[in-house]
Amino acid sequence: MTERQITGRQVFMGFAAAFGLIIAVNVFMAVKAVKTFPGLEVANSYVASQEFNKRKAAQEALGWSVRAEHRDGMLRLAITGADGAPVRPKSVDAIVGRTTENSDDMAPALAFEGGEFIAPVELSGGKWIIRLTALAEDGTEFTQRLNLHVVK
Repeated sequence: MTERQITGRQVFMGFAAAFGLIIAVNVFMAVKAVKTFPGLEVANSYVASQEFNKRKAAQEALGWSVRAEHRDGMLRLAITGADGAPVRPKSVDAIVGRTTENSDDMAPALAFEGGEFIAPVELSGGKWIIRLTALAEDGTEFTQRLNLHVVK
């Protein structure tokens, strides 16, 4: 029986295959990250930072809190004031989507009913995010992000 020897060519091919696989996986992951990036939050972060404290103080002065839930195919958003009573803002808009990509984003038509804003929305299981924007009667904008965990 003859002993088989490893040649320099075989070692090179092994290293090339291993590094080729690593590079291919990195390229694949980079492409997926760029394709699923939802975009910028604000057009100019410097201007947004200059107005942040003023907007935050005005929003906190409203004393609103928001609770979100999904059950029986219905999305329910309850906005309550500092006294615990339901609040009905001048306008309410919400975008419901996944945290990692915007392909599942939807803007449900919310209707005020029984002290809550409700909309028929079918959500699959997992983590969802709700980007809520409401306008108070005095013109103060109220924005909040809500995490929603749907169990199926």
